[in-house]
Amino acid sequence: MPAVPPASGAWRAGDPRGGRLFAQVGDISLERGGRLENVGMAYETWGELSPSGDNAVLVLHALTGDSHVVGDAGPGHATAGWWNGLIGPGRELDTDRWFVVAPNVLGGCQGSTGPSSPAPDGRPYGSRFPYLTVRDQVAAERALADQLGIGRWALVVGGSMGGMRALEWAVTEPERVERLYVLASTPAATGDQIAWCSAQLMAIRSDANFRGGDYYDAGPGQGPHAGLGVARRIAHTTYRSEAEINLRFGRLPQQGENPLGGGGRFAVESYLDHHANKLTHRFDANSYLVLTEAMNSHDVGRGRGGVAAALGRVTARSAVAAISSDRLYTPEQNAEIAAGIPDCAPLRVIDSPYGHDGFLVEVDRVGEILLELLGEPAGRELAAR
Repeated sequence: MPAVPPASGAWRAGDPRGGRLFAQVGDISLERGGRLENVGMAYETWGELSPSGDNAVLVLHALTGDSHVVGDAGPGHATAGWWNGLIGPGRELDTDRWFVVAPNVLGGCQGSTGPSSPAPDGRPYGSRFPYLTVRDQVAAERALADQLGIGRWALVVGGSMGGMRALEWAVTEPERVERLYVLASTPAATGDQIAWCSAQLMAIRSDANFRGGDYYDAGPGQGPHAGLGVARRIAHTTYRSEAEINLRFGRLPQQGENPLGGGGRFAVESYLDHHANKLTHRFDANSYLVLTEAMNSHDVGRGRGGVAAALGRVTARSAVAAISSDRLYTPEQNAEIAAGIPDCAPLRVIDSPYGHDGFLVEVDRVGEILLELLGEPAGRELAAR
């Protein structure tokens, strides 16, 4: 059943630690036409919704993230939180003040409706799952907000793919977004980004076990795991900077292996293998395809007179942060967002050697900018990390 708060009064989620919750938000009309029926959304919350509903914060995850922003790994959560340290009493998103909501994206595989979900006939959607755009994903999040009684977000924040959705929220629903924080993202997917994605899509679809997307009845271990692993290797290379990879790995062999004709691996190959194996144990290949193609669809200016005109619609007080060494969503692309939003602070560039992943790694710097946007004293003490 949907988790719906009372019409008035403070509301606390069922699990104060941010346990996963589920809501049925109805049918979603899709940008390309048609409808996705009886959509379910998984989400987690922290803190309490105020009686006036004016303290709600929406946190949006990146491609292979999920609703588990903070917390430990455990039952129902294959990994620990991806922004551990930012949410909780006394932290940047202080749950004594803010009510934080983090949904799993539409099309994902961590509880929200996606390709592995049952279609109306009871079988997994698989190849029948529709093409989604970022705007469709925001439409599902808007329906979830309506169910939770949230008419206006005090803040919408997201990085990478989450930044695309955060920006789309502020353009599509300007009256519902008071503050906006976009990290390591872009106003529209570029040809270069689509090219990197294209190789990942092809890797999955070329796997003999992909079966056109209908592999859910193939038995344990029989899905397109090899193709998904290749896709992750390609993607992860773009997530880190060239300088960091060279400094960290260089031409070192993996310990105990001989890559020079001995059938062994270089250390960097072992590193990519590790991240590929982690993903294939927790993520669905079809969801990877759906979400990657949604990112390729991203263009806030489509049908709105171009990017500049679309950004001009944003009324939120905004901050945009780039990672200095990001070669996937470059500082220049983030600067375009900051320059185009009427009420936006100058672009903040976080100096980091970690490339695109810097928005996940540099939590302290991300938090400092967040506090500035929220109007909190820059020097206030935070709970120990």
